[in-house]
This record gives sequence, structure tokens and C-alpha cells, in this order.
Amino acid sequence: MNKILSTSLLLLISAFSASAQNASIAPQAAIPIPTFKQDTVSIETLGAVSGGHQLNTKSINKAIDDIHTKGGGVVLIPAGVWLSGPIVLKSNVNLHLAANALLLFTKDFTQYPLVKTSWEGIPQMRNQSPIWAFEQQNIAITGKGIIDGNGDAWRMVKKAKMTETQWQKLLASGGVLNEKKDIWYPSESSLKGASFKDPGLVEKGKNEQFYQGVKDYLRPNLILLEKCQRILLEGVTFQNSPAWNIHPLMSRDITVRNINVRNPWYSQNGDGIDIESCQNVLLEHSTFDVGDDAICIKSGRNEAGRERAMPTQDLWVRNCTVYHAHGGFVVGSEMSGGAKNLYVDNCTFIGTDIGLRFKTTRGRGGVVENVYINNIYMKDIPGEAILFDMYYEAKDPIALTGEHREPPKVEMLPVTEATPQFKNFYINNVICEGAAKALFIRGLPEMPIRNIELTKLKINADEGIDIQEASSIKLKDISLSTRKQKSLAYLLNSKNIEIDNLVFDKVANLLHVQGDRMGAVSIRNTNIERVKEPVKADFGASKNTITFK
Repeated sequence: MNKILSTSLLLLISAFSASAQNASIAPQAAIPIPTFKQDTVSIETLGAVSGGHQLNTKSINKAIDDIHTKGGGVVLIPAGVWLSGPIVLKSNVNLHLAANALLLFTKDFTQYPLVKTSWEGIPQMRNQSPIWAFEQQNIAITGKGIIDGNGDAWRMVKKAKMTETQWQKLLASGGVLNEKKDIWYPSESSLKGASFKDPGLVEKGKNEQFYQGVKDYLRPNLILLEKCQRILLEGVTFQNSPAWNIHPLMSRDITVRNINVRNPWYSQNGDGIDIESCQNVLLEHSTFDVGDDAICIKSGRNEAGRERAMPTQDLWVRNCTVYHAHGGFVVGSEMSGGAKNLYVDNCTFIGTDIGLRFKTTRGRGGVVENVYINNIYMKDIPGEAILFDMYYEAKDPIALTGEHREPPKVEMLPVTEATPQFKNFYINNVICEGAAKALFIRGLPEMPIRNIELTKLKINADEGIDIQEASSIKLKDISLSTRKQKSLAYLLNSKNIEIDNLVFDKVANLLHVQGDRMGAVSIRNTNIERVKEPVKADFGASKNTITFK
């Protein structure tokens, strides 16, 4: 406790080399850590009872209110099982969970009032988050306990994600099925909500009666910290969230360290942490095992995000481990306010669907730029080790059994404010043992992904490199071991591609280039003597655009 309540510190974040090609150094950041008075009140003194039967909402909120009114301090959750409805965190309060404390949120949905907030980057009506703070300063959630959102009571579940035994057990618990009998919903209200395109959207024509009719569908995020300053999350396990797990929104000066974030692998929208339109953020020494993206950077969706115009910026992620997730470190797809100055260092991804995942789509707009990633270690990646995709379709990255997917229609459209951009990424020292594909870059014909530098990649994958609609891509010191691909690298309508010191296993073709807009490709310091046909060119592409040095 004394360590938690120590005097204010300025956290100096060590700099690291962004890439071997780009010698720029990550700037140092000074993030103020919240500090609190020694005054402590236990929720037991205000009538809270452990055991999981009594609802302790009033006792916990009163403890927070009392400490807040007195100028701040610590609200202690002792060891035990404490059932509660939604909690409102207030300025200068540290909600501290002792070892073996389990703060369990109720399955009674009537305890969660509907509130106007933001969901996936646009104004929405949602059930109030189990822990919510709005326009507060100097707040913390610390300790060694567990916060459980009882998310299984809220979430829909796809049959394809469960074994037959699990599915039958779920059906026996109650709930209802959709018409195709392949998605389970916890209630009729939840199923009704799924029948609308965007039931929570705040818009004309929807009244209180409408929202109440689909209330069960409007799942809350477990932790929502909206428009707050000086935040500390430390030591606690956050698990079983109804929707996203931790959601800092339009907040700043955030430190997250030594936390565990857990959700079932099948949990719909079961993200780990979604950092949206925030500034000055440190996330370190934490683990994630979740049902959707693990560490995700966002800034609003489409017109609403562009109008908000609040990028996520000045963010450091280091020394984190991700197990199951759709993506290890992710930007998008709701990135319409932009993202910049992101620094990621020394992270490990084991079994994530995709390792480094950058996703967007037409209509988003926004610019993601100045991203520096160093020292990433991966194992058993079912999809791409590194992915940039501007055709995101809001689907799981790995197709489910029996699911058929068509490739996107490729067409040149005018560039507008709704055209997204990815540029200025520097990725260095990535080691991956096992992936479906090493690198996938897919831009738009009217807006190529550009200025991407990748150095010191060592990847063992089924397939190698796939670059489409991209410009100014540099790869240096790349070692690839591929198992299924005849051509090590496929390039479509891309230009100014530089490959320097590529080491590879035996393949039929080094490059396969396609498209009448294919431009210059330069290959240096690469042994092509054992490749029978170094370059294959068709569908408008010419071998003359390829130079070997």
C-alpha cells in the first residue's frame, strides 16, 4: 500500500532505436503518476458484505463519495467476494483491491441504467459500465485482486466457436437462438437488438422505449474512463467483460502496468484495452488473453471521428505479452481522428490470430503515421505476422469453418476526407516462429500505403511477402523460411520497393509482379543464383521494372 501511495513521480521512458535504417530515437515522456492521501476506508465499514449474495453497490459508491468529498484517499476492497452493480469512480480516489479480493458485477441487467456515451467511435446509448469515470482527475484502480464483469451473461456466442459439448451446455442454460440457429443470445431483448443495423446509435426517431426494448443488446465495456486525466491502473486482473475490457476515451496522462486482462477466446467484442483519442499513455509489463484485439489504438469512426479530431498520440507500449487475441498490437479500424507517435518495444505474441495488425477501410478517413516498433517476438500465428489492410470488413481475421469469403472489389475512387492513410512506419527486429504469412500490405488504388521500413525480420511462415497498392516500401536484412509459396514475394501495382539482403529457402520465383501500374523494384545483396526464374511478370507488369544490384 505504501508503494502505491508514494509521492508523485515522473516516469522517464527509455529511448530505443526505431529501426536499423531510421536512426531516430523515441522521445522521452514524462507521465505524471496519480498520488493519494493515506486516508483509507474499507467498504465493510459502510455495510458491504462478502459472499456474492448481497448487492454492495450503495456501500461501494458511498465509500467513493465520502473519500472524494474529504479530498481523496483509498477505498479498500478487502479479501472476499463482493457483488456489485455499476460503480462511479471520482477524482482523487484510488480503488484498491487487496489480494484475494474478487469484485463481481451482477448479472441483473436492471441495475445498469442506459447512458449516452461512445461505442466503436460514434455516439451511442449503452448500459452504464460496471466501472465508469467521467471528467475526473487523479484516479486509480490498483492492488492484487480481480474485477469480473460477468460478461457471459451479456454476450452472444457463435456456434462455430464452441465444441458440441460446450454448445449444448450453453443451450441448456437458457437464452434464445437466431433464425439460422448458429448464434446464441442471452435474451429476447438481445436477439431483438441484433435485428437492427445499429440499435444503439443516437439518432432521430429513437426514443426511450426503443432503447429499452433492445437494452440487453447494448453491452457495456467493463471499465470506461471518459475525458479523465492522470489515471493509474496497476496490478489488478480485469476479466470477463460484457464488451471491451478497458476503455480509456478522450483521456490523457495514463499509466497502465502489471495488469492481467482475460476474456474467453470466443467472446464477441472481447477486446483487451482500447485506447481511444487519448494522449500521453504508457502501457507496460502486462499480459492479455482475450477474445478480440488485445492492445488496440482507436480515435473514432467515420464522420463522427473526423469531427472529434482527437488522435491517439504519444503512446508507449513495452514489455507486454499477448496470448489469444485477434491481434497483438493493433491500430484501427476506428481511427478516423488519426494516430501518431506510437512507440512499441519488447512485446511477445503467442497464438494471436495476427501479430502486428493495422486495419482501416474507405469511409474512415484519418491518418496513422509515425509508428515505431522494435523487438517483437511471435509464435504460432494463424494469420499474418505483420498486416496492413485498407479493406477491413469487420470479420474475424481467421475464417470460421464453412465460412466463405469473397475478395474485395478493387476499383479506383476519388480521394476525399473519408480516404484513410497509413504512412511512416518503422518496424525493426521481428522474430516469428510459425505464421500463415510473413507480411501482408494492401492499400487502396487511390491511396497506397507508403513509407514503410522493415528491418531485421526473421520469420518462418507458410507464405512470404504480399504487397499490393503500396509505395516506398523498404525491406532490409530479411530472413524468410516458407513452406507453401512458389514465389517468395508477390507485388501488385506497387512502386519504389527496395529489398536489401534477403535470405530465403529454395523457391521457384523470387518475385511475382502483376499490374499495369507496377513501378520500380530494386533488389540488392540477395543471392538469386539458385532461383531458376528470379522474376515472373504478368497481367500488365514488366520485368524491366526490376533491377538487381
